[in-house]
This record gives sequence, structure tokens and C-alpha cells, in this order.
Amino acid sequence: MSASLVFNVTKVRPLFSQCRALSTDTPIPGNGSQGVPTETPIPGNGSHGIPTDTPIPGNGSQSVPTDTPVQPEPKRPWKDPSGCSVFLFPGQGSQFVGMGRGMLRYPNVGEMFKVAQKILGYDLLSLCLEGPEEELMKTVHCQPAVFVTSLAAVERLSQENPKAIETCVAAAGFSVGEFTALVFSGALTFAEALYAVKVRAEAMQRASELVPSGMLSVIGKPQAHYKHACLQAREHCKTLGLEEPVCSVANYLFPDGRVIAGHKEALGFLQQNSRHLQFARTKMLPVSGAFHTDLMASAAEPLKDVLRQLEVRRPEINVYSNVDGKRYMSNRHVRRQLVKQLVSPVKWEQSLHEMFERERGQKFPHTYEVGPGRQLGATLLKCNRKAFGAYTHVDVVVADTGCD
Repeated sequence: MSASLVFNVTKVRPLFSQCRALSTDTPIPGNGSQGVPTETPIPGNGSHGIPTDTPIPGNGSQSVPTDTPVQPEPKRPWKDPSGCSVFLFPGQGSQFVGMGRGMLRYPNVGEMFKVAQKILGYDLLSLCLEGPEEELMKTVHCQPAVFVTSLAAVERLSQENPKAIETCVAAAGFSVGEFTALVFSGALTFAEALYAVKVRAEAMQRASELVPSGMLSVIGKPQAHYKHACLQAREHCKTLGLEEPVCSVANYLFPDGRVIAGHKEALGFLQQNSRHLQFARTKMLPVSGAFHTDLMASAAEPLKDVLRQLEVRRPEINVYSNVDGKRYMSNRHVRRQLVKQLVSPVKWEQSLHEMFERERGQKFPHTYEVGPGRQLGATLLKCNRKAFGAYTHVDVVVADTGCD
């Protein structure tokens, strides 16, 4: 699909109360057009519209150009955590054929898929509903699919439990799910973020085709030393003639739960020596490459280029970065971390600790996993059983579809 495509859809509606807009009038980056400023009202804020240079609510500034650092936000009033919500957005690997079934009954979802078809150049809804599975599993397809269906699930939640949307104070997304979290938070528009996801997925697919590589899920015993195991695997690869072997932890999921990624030879070494390395269980993941390692370095520049062209705002709620588990502080911080995320491990366990750590006896917020699969709920259970007590999954399939 050409980068020069400009959206001419005149109907621009807000996705949900915390999101900036379904910005279908926004030109795809790189076409040289100035575009049409988005002035879609955000429900409940009492305004008539928010142009692109309007100050972000609550930051006290008069106007925030795209690259201008934002002043530190004032201290927020204390809120009872039990009356607040936290959103978790899934990443690649959660997709399945049939997701999206019944979701067109919710406002904006049909329009989201129409916009997606314009940006992606293919019928994403049909691919999600009917497959074929081998096509949906490809990185270039599953990342946009998970992104769009997760935001469709937000639309579902906004209809079925609007209070969860209104009281959301924090969000995090796993890998590509971080883009979903940033759209929900108002940092990115739907259309521009989807275009960035498209560029990201294509670049990651190309990078994964350069060398045989993959990802290995590992459940370790308490005695396991993952970094030392990776070192041994790299040394093994050198004996095979690989000059700069890659093998490192790509995902920190939960205590003793890791994903290790790198050259296929290194992962084979880990599997063959799993007992000696104190690994209780290993399993190769059905992905095309070694994501979140140095083998993704070639994908960083295309993503950096497209992010440089997008309007990025400071999130209106706390959004936690995969790179270090800390919340984003500015628009520049968002751009920098999204690129760095490609070659850095996803520190999901650390993010959950940052989000849910509290003093003994203090209540936990309601946590919603919004999108396909329940993998993030499983990690929350292993990281913080008490926080999981207030967990709910918002599915991307509706039973008894009468509107589709």
C-alpha cells in the first residue's frame, strides 16, 4: 500500500472517552500533505473539539507542539484504588481465527476495520474471522490484527461497563500491545498508530528472514541462571562458526518465567541442555524471529522514521514502557522507547510490579485484559495473586452474533 494514501473519510468519531479520536482524516505519514486538524470532541470533557495544538487536559500549558517537552504534571488527588481500573493489552501470539466475531455491533468497530483496510491494503476483518490461520499467524498480519481487535474490545467494554473506561488510571501493553495502550491513553491516534504498527510488523518480518532465529519459552527452577545459560549458548554457537551469535532474554514474564530469543543454534543448545541448565520446561514459540533482541536492529530505523512523522502526545493516563517498566513522561520519551523496545527485552514482570506494588492492606484496582487471549491474566496471577482477584477478561468474540 502506498504511503501517499490520504484518508478522505469525513466521518470522524471518538473511539472512546479516554482516546483522542478515530482520526480517519489524518494523512498517512510521508505524503507531504498538511492534513486536516482533528477536532473531534472527547465525550464528557465539555469541549467542542480538540485541535492538534490544544493543550492536553490537566497539564497547565497553553499549547503543546509535538516536540516540546511537557512540564511535570501536578500532584494528582488521591483515589481509592478499588474504585479505579487498569488496562492490559495483549501482544503477538494471542491472535486466533474467529476473533472479532460479533464485535461489529459495537459503535465505531465497523469503521475501525474500514480504516484498517485503507491503511493495510487488505481486508483485516475477513482475515480475523476466517483466516487462513497460516496467514493470520504471520507477523505482518497478526500485529495489526491484535492491535485493532483489542481496541474493538475497548469499544465493547465502553458499552457494557462504561465506568471501567471512565475510572482507568493506568495501562500497559505487551510488545505491539504498547501501541494499543498509547492509543487508548490519547498519546497516538488510531489511524497513525495502525500505520506505525504496519511499518513495524513489516520491518520485523524482514529482519526475521535474515537469519534462522526464534523464541524459546522457558520455565526455570529457582536455581536457573538465564543470562549464564545464554552465555553458554552463544559460546556453543561460536564453535559452530557463528561470529556474532545472539541469545538473550527477550521477555521477563513472571518469576522463573522467561522467553529467550536468538539464533536457532543457540536455542537448540538450550533445549538439549535444559536439565543441566535447571530448566523445568522449554517450548519453541510459533513466531518468525528473535524479537526484542539485537537481531531486530534492522527494524529499528523504519519504525524510528515513521514515529518521527507522527504527532505524539504525553499520555493522559499512566502508560508503562516495556523497556524499563516505568511510565512514560513525555512525547519524546514515547518515541524513544518504542524504537528501543524492538531490540530490548520486554520487562513485563517489572511493569506489573511497578503498577501493582502497594503497602500491605491497601486495595487493588480492577484489572481488565482487553483483547484476544488471557495470557496477561496468567502472568498477573503468577506475579501478584491478590491483584488477580480483581481481574476480568474482555473478549474479542461475542456469542450469538445477530448483527454480523
